[in-house]
Amino acid sequence: MKTQFLLSSALSALLVMGSAHAASWQDSLSSAADQLSAGSTSTQSGGLSMSALTGLLNNGTSSLSASNMNNAAGILGYCAKEKLASMTDATNIKNQVLGKLGLDTPQEQQQDTNYLEGIQGLLNADNGQQLNLETIGNSPLAKQVKTKACDFVLKQGMSFIS
Repeated sequence: MKTQFLLSSALSALLVMGSAHAASWQDSLSSAADQLSAGSTSTQSGGLSMSALTGLLNNGTSSLSASNMNNAAGILGYCAKEKLASMTDATNIKNQVLGKLGLDTPQEQQQDTNYLEGIQGLLNADNGQQLNLETIGNSPLAKQVKTKACDFVLKQGMSFIS
């Protein structure tokens, strides 16, 4: 009888400890799941969410092309500096665009706000919005958006000078 009582007490103690441990473990899992789901929709380090980046890629030229050639020339400089486009092509096209715009000297370039914004990675897009290529993040998807923007702007520059 004493043995049955000890076994019964031990079993009860194990069940209580087990359920307390399980509750603690479940709380930890729930907290981790909440953090993961919050992180998947938020931005990291000022970057854009995956859905926003995907939207930029799917929107095509209107959201990733420059609204004016002064800004396009600056973006080409940014793309060359960040190695998002062929440095030779981007620099060559940028210099030809600047020449055609009459912005040959650094002094003239420093006075043009559209160019200065572009060189910093601020793309004044055809759709009227501004996209900061510098802060959209460095995920593979963000790099794809940056590269696509550089390609669009490079094509704009080439058609402007031809």
